Amino acid sequence: MELSTLIAKDLLSIRAVFFRPEQPFLWASGIKSPIYCDNRLTLTAPAVRNDVENGLCELVRTYYPEVEVLMGTSTAGIAHAAIVGHLLGLPMGYVRGGNKDHGRQNRIEGRLEPGQKVVVVEDLISTGGSVIEVVEALRDAGAEVLGVVSIFTYGMKKGLDRLSEAQVENHSLTDFDRIVAVAAEEHYIKAEDVERLIAFRDNPSDESWIGGIK
Repeated sequence: MELSTLIAKDLLSIRAVFFRPEQPFLWASGIKSPIYCDNRLTLTAPAVRNDVENGLCELVRTYYPEVEVLMGTSTAGIAHAAIVGHLLGLPMGYVRGGNKDHGRQNRIEGRLEPGQKVVVVEDLISTGGSVIEVVEALRDAGAEVLGVVSIFTYGMKKGLDRLSEAQVENHSLTDFDRIVAVAAEEHYIKAEDVERLIAFRDNPSDESWIGGIK
């Protein structure tokens, strides 16, 4: 089975993906979304967690074989970075959302030497803003950021454009389109909801999908 399909099936099987086109979720960015993906639930489902961590290892080996350090995003990427670092025998740290206000006032936790080749581990990517901030913090510290590996990406144009402009490469285990396709095949959602979900992905600011596609 293709990796992206396996991970989509896994996430759906543990109800880590919530569909609510009639009562959209409100993101911190203000976007209304018919879908919410809670990848933290993979940590409490050992079989799925195994697939996810081995999948992330495969992405790192395939796309970034020269990596020297893994850096997780705070907070959702930290556990995944730690597990993947353990499996690959790599050093691991993480990047805070901002500098601590006490102690050494670190933003980057763990040892990072200037010039080291880093891969960022993220749980999901929507508009791309948070992971770009992490990459910029690492670059400011002198790291060579090779790219990002993540569990899920929404594939929104805004997010893809922002990543491209910031010269940040991302590889995800699965994505919005695959999740929606598998959800329809396995009857987690109705076939008629697929068009509404894709309409959201294509243009989140156009909320006509909430009332249904005419």
